Amino acid sequence: MSDRAALVAAASAMISEGSKSFRFASQLFDETTRERSWLLYSWCRACDDITDGQTLGHDAETPEDPEVRLAFVKEQTAKALAGEETGLVPFDALGLVARECDIAHAATEHHLAGFARDAAGWRPETEEDLLSYCYQVAGAVGVMMAQVMGVSRDDGDTLDRASDLGLAFQLANIARDIVDDARVDRSYIPKSWLAEEGIAAIDPDDPGHAPIVARYRKRLADMADQYRESARVGAARLPLRSRWAILAAANIYGRIAEVAREAGEARWNERISIGKREKLRQVRRALMQSAGRPADFNRDGLWTRPALD
Repeated sequence: MSDRAALVAAASAMISEGSKSFRFASQLFDETTRERSWLLYSWCRACDDITDGQTLGHDAETPEDPEVRLAFVKEQTAKALAGEETGLVPFDALGLVARECDIAHAATEHHLAGFARDAAGWRPETEEDLLSYCYQVAGAVGVMMAQVMGVSRDDGDTLDRASDLGLAFQLANIARDIVDDARVDRSYIPKSWLAEEGIAAIDPDDPGHAPIVARYRKRLADMADQYRESARVGAARLPLRSRWAILAAANIYGRIAEVAREAGEARWNERISIGKREKLRQVRRALMQSAGRPADFNRDGLWTRPALD
């Protein structure tokens, strides 16, 4: 599908069905940035769906084996980035937005590396492993989104801070989902952290693990705070509407991290969420923040993304 308007419409429809939160937040962008964000996100969404064994839609069939699914995604991505039509909306959408915004192909490779880890049943050994995974599944998307918003691939510090926001998002997600992940035998808690508590895994049915989960949530939320504050410095360099959108997302995920941290032992196995009213409050707060400048934040000591060359 080579017609730009048709690709944008199809990508928008996919996002409306698959991620209402992103669709809502994207309305804060100017029209061109909004459309490009839909094109990029449709590819990210499809990669996630296909590698998780869900259907891509648009008459495509995905294979059952995780390694075969991943190979399919890599093959279609490579074709799209080479300028070939795949006939699949998410991949053709990626090819289009990559050409329009000069998106670094290395960032797409970094993103796919995270899906490869999941397909292999990988679990982090150390905090460094955790952060590299957070970069792959979310930080790399932050880097690509920064390029969609006009950041040059030569502006390393701003791209570092865009990656930081992705890390903050993913750390908040992991803090929120510790118990839900454990229920499906999935864990993103580093094995070194588990060893500190003298356990091999979180038991979602053992109340004795309540204080451990509470400590992990706080630890992850505290880490997310650092990366989010770094990201605010980079967001201040963006055009106003992009700045507003990014700060709104930062606030929403920041609130998720706060709720996870505040849940404590009493709500250790409850699903963490925030409602639409709270999200709107954070969007309004972001608009006010957009008019000012964040405090300077030196990111020395934070984990740093790999180079794009």
